[in-house]
Formats: sequence, structure tokens, C-alpha cells
Amino acid sequence: MSTRTTQVEIIVFKVIGNDILFLLLKRNAQKGGFWQPITGGVEAGEDLATAVDRELREETGVVKCLRVIKDVHYFEFDSEEYGVLKEYVFGVEVAPEVNIEISPEHTEMRWCSLSESHELLKYENNKTAFGKLFSLMR
Repeated sequence: MSTRTTQVEIIVFKVIGNDILFLLLKRNAQKGGFWQPITGGVEAGEDLATAVDRELREETGVVKCLRVIKDVHYFEFDSEEYGVLKEYVFGVEVAPEVNIEISPEHTEMRWCSLSESHELLKYENNKTAFGKLFSLMR
């Protein structure tokens, strides 16, 4: 079993008028083929903020954001590969015209309303995190 103990979840969003749109990425078939926000492990020597910046860049190509919202949500879950993982959720606002370049880890991307994201997301902890971020934005 790997030594990974901590992950970050990054909910990328943009505001257009009165609408908040959330970015969902569809994992490739080898990684489960389901929709989710950006997630990734915190590497040795990284703090959470550094991991957020790196994962955002690796999975979307985004290097500039408008703001980062910390402490959106926290949960732990049992991972087959790593055992119990701690997951810290961040919100990252990007400009409406941002260009997203998905990594080979994903096959599709979609900007969604909160209700659409809840229909597509696989895991309840992700749905809870999206709801908490949406509430913070209102």
C-alpha cells in the first residue's frame, strides 16, 4: 500500500452574471469513467496550497485563478489503493473566458449548474462539497 494519506479536491467554478457554473471532468475508463471535480494526492514536501496549484495546472492547464476558497469541506474515506485518505476541499474561481485543457486522465469536461453537477457526480462527499461551496457563494 502506498504512503499517501492526504488528497485535495478542487472545485473549479466561474461566475457568469447571476449563475455559478462548476467544472466537472470525466475520468478515463481505466480510472473509472465517472464525473468528478479535480482530485489528487498531496506529494511529499507539499503543503495543501501547493498541491492545489499543481493539480489545477496538471488536470486543466489553468495557472491563473481569480481566488481560492479554503476550508470548503473536509472528509475521510476508505480507499482500496491507499487505505483511509483525508480529503481537503477548495473552491477555485476562474475567469469566465478561461481555457481548460484536460489531461489524459480525463476524456470530457463540462460546465454545470449545481443541480446538473449533483446528477453527474458519483460520490456523496463530492455532492456535499459542491453544495457547501454553492452556499458560501450565495
